[in-house]
Amino acid sequence: MKKLYVIKIGGNIIDNPLALEQFLTDFAAIEGYKILVHGGGKVATDISKGLGIEAQMVDGRRVTDAETLKIVTMVYAGFINKNVVAQLQAKSCNAIGLTGADANLIKSHKRAVKTVDYGFVGDVDEVNSAILKMLIENNLTPIIAPITHNKAGVLLNTNADTVASTIAVAMSQVFDVELVYCFELKGVLRDFEDKNSVINEIDTTYYAQLKADGIVSKGMIPKLDNAFDAIKAGVSAVRICQADDLLQLLNEGEKLGTTLS
Repeated sequence: MKKLYVIKIGGNIIDNPLALEQFLTDFAAIEGYKILVHGGGKVATDISKGLGIEAQMVDGRRVTDAETLKIVTMVYAGFINKNVVAQLQAKSCNAIGLTGADANLIKSHKRAVKTVDYGFVGDVDEVNSAILKMLIENNLTPIIAPITHNKAGVLLNTNADTVASTIAVAMSQVFDVELVYCFELKGVLRDFEDKNSVINEIDTTYYAQLKADGIVSKGMIPKLDNAFDAIKAGVSAVRICQADDLLQLLNEGEKLGTTLS
């Protein structure tokens, strides 16, 4: 099977114009099939505050009421997505910006209320892998914002790490898929104050221990949960790395970042 990279870029890179520009230069230079998934960084939070709407986060996930849904849709699917697409076009990467509603790409359902009501937050039911396959085989690079839909006219805010993971799993049926989470750190850290304390390899047993010890917490938990789900479902490799290391990691086979097994 042909190689496909599903790459998710973290919010802190999106928030930094220079870091984003460098990442997109590197992303454009990746040869072969690739898909980019992005979130929204602090832009949606800042706009919400400006409108008097305070962002609510639980375990690294955004609670999305009706007004917040409007904001994240405008920011993620509009401003950020099209800015990324435009920059990639300038770098000779023929990008196409999409949400889950476009071409029925990602169908989801509103998360059931258990201990927390997340509002208009979607959990993915299905990825239209045939559409993505058609696009990439026609030399288009999908740039996907984490706004999904329920096939009944309702948009839903969906965790970008989850979107990347479920796309990787769906595409692993027809491609050899490697899922890469890129953000501002060098990998999963043992000590957050020591930016060089990268944990090079984590398996499920070690992951449970890291969570119990509080070494892995907050937003890193959903990222790793999705990563391990992807491995169980057939994705060939999952790595978490610093955005600056992406090309070196993929082209030179360097042992950088954190590999999950």
